[in-house]
Amino acid sequence: MEKDLSDTRGYMPFDNNLRLRTLINIRWVAIFGQAIAVLVVWLYLEFEFFPALCLAVIGASFVLNAFLTIRYPKKQRIPPYVSTILLCYDILQLSVLLYLTGGLQNPFASLMLAPVVISASSLPVKNTVFLLIVSMFCASFLVYYHFPLPWIPGETLELPRFFITGMWDALLITLSFAAFYAFRIADESRKLAKALSETELVLQREQYFSDINGLAAAAAHELGTPLSTITVVAKEMMDELEKDSHLYQDAELLHSQAQRCRQILKTLSSLPFEHDNHISILPITALVDEVAEPFRNFDVDVEIVVPETVNEPHCLRNPAIVYGLSNFLENAVDFAETKVVIHIKWSDGQVCIVITDDGPGYDEDIIRSIGEPFVQDRAKVKKGDGLGLGMFIAQNLLERGGAKLSFSNRHKSGLKGAYVEIEWPRSAIESLEGTRLKA
Repeated sequence: MEKDLSDTRGYMPFDNNLRLRTLINIRWVAIFGQAIAVLVVWLYLEFEFFPALCLAVIGASFVLNAFLTIRYPKKQRIPPYVSTILLCYDILQLSVLLYLTGGLQNPFASLMLAPVVISASSLPVKNTVFLLIVSMFCASFLVYYHFPLPWIPGETLELPRFFITGMWDALLITLSFAAFYAFRIADESRKLAKALSETELVLQREQYFSDINGLAAAAAHELGTPLSTITVVAKEMMDELEKDSHLYQDAELLHSQAQRCRQILKTLSSLPFEHDNHISILPITALVDEVAEPFRNFDVDVEIVVPETVNEPHCLRNPAIVYGLSNFLENAVDFAETKVVIHIKWSDGQVCIVITDDGPGYDEDIIRSIGEPFVQDRAKVKKGDGLGLGMFIAQNLLERGGAKLSFSNRHKSGLKGAYVEIEWPRSAIESLEGTRLKA
């Protein structure tokens, strides 16, 4: 019977749960490389050392790997603490081999980096810190305690203590740097993957609500005829039955409930149907006005400025554009003091929407980081929601539809507040396929 390690101690599979087979395959490579190194030094170079003990240590890893391969399925995922135990074993196994073959004088001492880097890129910080401490302890131990480095029979190679100390320092620094570097890169990748996943969920949720509206309108249309038939039949039954009859009361109840259903369907029929072009395709000014409407009940004045030009572009009312514009507008309203202005501009080749407010503006460090997930406050002069994941999602949704975004402050022009510009090629925003973003 195969045991599922991911079910132990209440762990459920999540981002830090590595595949056991991944660690097994890495260890197979290590076992093969260690065995080749020992055999070459023993049989080809004929250096003096303890080949039997070394092969026994490598054999222990072989037995462990064979057991894990047979015992658990390929798809087995393991919680962080199990991964930490296995990586800790790898560190100790390599340390024993180094102890038998010269300690830090052995050129292969740098392989102690591998388990720590794997942990830093895949496991939580506390697990990586634990493995880093174990590696540093083993490296420090091997500075003073080890058998001689395998060398030509009858000769002994003794490196200067100062040189060994330098190697020890270099190994500790490299361990720390490699762990930190691998963790930062992996952490950025995890944040980006999580943010993109949230982006897809937002788009799917908005599309879901849009589909619900369409289904409601379709249901109202299809059920209207049978309910009318039920109402007519119930009315005819009431006309033919005596009013004191229990059948008359049943027919009256049936008639009233049919009328109620017709009223409910009438309400549903007023919802927009996604596939009606006169509803789903609308002028850009109407779309912006729809987005701005929920924010007009706040203390901040929301003004829309439209140019006095003709040939206004039309676009598809899709969830990505609505969500993206709503997010930037909500952020402007949160930080504005009295007023938010939305400028809509268009030409034969471009469509541009500019959102400005009279708030504190962006901090310079924040401007350089906008577009990354989990950026924090815009400026610490006013309490408001953070600028992180929401703006990241909004920016990605709009950019996937062909938009270009820029962020700045109005301070350079002598005004106060933030400035967000969203620009599309007119051909993209007017094209149904160009604006229908795909999840």
